[in-house]
Amino acid sequence: MSALAADDPLVVHLSQHDPDRYLATLFAPANTQRALLSLYAFNAEIARVRGIVKEPAMGEIRLQWWREVLSGERAGEAQHNPIAAAVLETVAAHALPVKPLMDLIDARTFDLYDDPMPTWLDLEGYAGETSSALIRLASLILVPGSTVGAEAAGHAGVAYALTGLLRAFPWTSRRGQIFMPIEVLDTHRVLPTSIRQGQDSPALRAALADVRARAWHHLGETRKYIADVPPAMAPAFLPVVLVAPYLKAMERRDYAPFTSEIELSKLRKLWALWWQARRAGV
Repeated sequence: MSALAADDPLVVHLSQHDPDRYLATLFAPANTQRALLSLYAFNAEIARVRGIVKEPAMGEIRLQWWREVLSGERAGEAQHNPIAAAVLETVAAHALPVKPLMDLIDARTFDLYDDPMPTWLDLEGYAGETSSALIRLASLILVPGSTVGAEAAGHAGVAYALTGLLRAFPWTSRRGQIFMPIEVLDTHRVLPTSIRQGQDSPALRAALADVRARAWHHLGETRKYIADVPPAMAPAFLPVVLVAPYLKAMERRDYAPFTSEIELSKLRKLWALWWQARRAGV
């Protein structure tokens, strides 16, 4: 594990807004850390748009600015934004495809509105275009031009994203967002209004358990495909080692959907990441 400059703008941003991916980056080869930081910081900046705007229209404007950055229309402005400048440098230096980053922005448009996620297919597609795409791009930074690992990245990203959405349930529900598929809510007869009003119930817990079960499923599929991932690519998958302990914490008897903070200590995270990196031969 190597150290990064604590005052680096990317380090400051990522350690605040996405600490798990920041810690995972510490276990990547030193010559790839800056590129991984820029990719993850870009994702964190897009993910937090909903939380820093008051109206969807303002969020749409912010997301459009990032599209124009990636398409080269904001070159001058981008150089004055540490995250934008860094991600453009990474895209150029590592010949990363821009389309997955554009698709990530498009997927995050859903965050700006309070419409529930319609189906499992929609939810997993959202997870794929955000979390899975990020793992795949990180893989290409670590092993340029690689054609392996896509299946593992797909399942790993969905497992990680679903777990993240479950962890975020207390505050996303407070601001009116519902990431659970409507078909799941209908199965358990849970009304979206009851979620927005913070009404706990056995039916809601059963619906949340269904989402956890889907996350466990994708984690299991990840473990089947991970054997195809070369050791050099393993740092891209390291954050996924935290999925199981997070899910287990939500299965405790004292778990309360609207109030429980699902978190692990920094020491426990570092130990889990170190152990997984060692097992993977990083």
